[in-house]
Amino acid sequence: MDTQEQAGGRGVLSRDAIKYIAMFTMLLNHIAQIFMTPGAFWTEVFTDVGYFTAPVMCWFLVEGYGYTRSKRRYGLRLAAFAALSEVPFCLAFTKGAVLDYCGMNMIFTLLVCFLILEAGEKIRSGLLRRLAQAGLTLLTVILPSDWSLLAPAYTLLFAWAKGSRRKARWAFFWAVLLFWWLLWLSGAGRPIWLQLLASLGGAAGVALAAAAILYLYNGRRAEHGQRFAKWFFYWFYPAHLLALGLLRLAVM
Repeated sequence: MDTQEQAGGRGVLSRDAIKYIAMFTMLLNHIAQIFMTPGAFWTEVFTDVGYFTAPVMCWFLVEGYGYTRSKRRYGLRLAAFAALSEVPFCLAFTKGAVLDYCGMNMIFTLLVCFLILEAGEKIRSGLLRRLAQAGLTLLTVILPSDWSLLAPAYTLLFAWAKGSRRKARWAFFWAVLLFWWLLWLSGAGRPIWLQLLASLGGAAGVALAAAAILYLYNGRRAEHGQRFAKWFFYWFYPAHLLALGLLRLAVM
């Protein structure tokens, strides 16, 4: 079964269109985290909508891993942009100072997810393969990374689901449930109604990603501007973080 059938090939959105949406929702999330008042209504809305991005990134990482003609170049490209993005990432998310270490950026996390896929393909021993993938997953915690644990878990779920629409539905079901559960745990101590509202709001962002991939994605690239889109998605990440970081310094 091909990817188009798996992802709902009768949809109206190309891969590039969904990625453009993901870049916009990520921008909203980062604006909320850096500039907006914590707990305010629009802060929560922008933050929750931004949760659309990470599962989309993981889905297309798995898809791209299967399509790429050179996995070596793919991995090196991720490594290069992870390195390029680290200072802008820390500049954007530092609180009350010019620059502090704020953990590893999302492209670094995607690089780790890429290595998890590599381990799944290259290591023949089932035990060693699982140990390598578990170790790489823990690396996102040891080197605190954006979407640590979750992005590796999503990558493994989506790799398991590849080629099956039924499995893809289950993978997204568990992706939403896992994110909801973690948000629920993180809200311990708040009133139950507020904890439930906040966790459901956050999980809705992941649910929107599921709907986009399963029911709106047509399984294809955009017909025009493919080369521009490919590099835009890499450069947008460090560029928008740098812009937000410089703006943060300007309004300190």
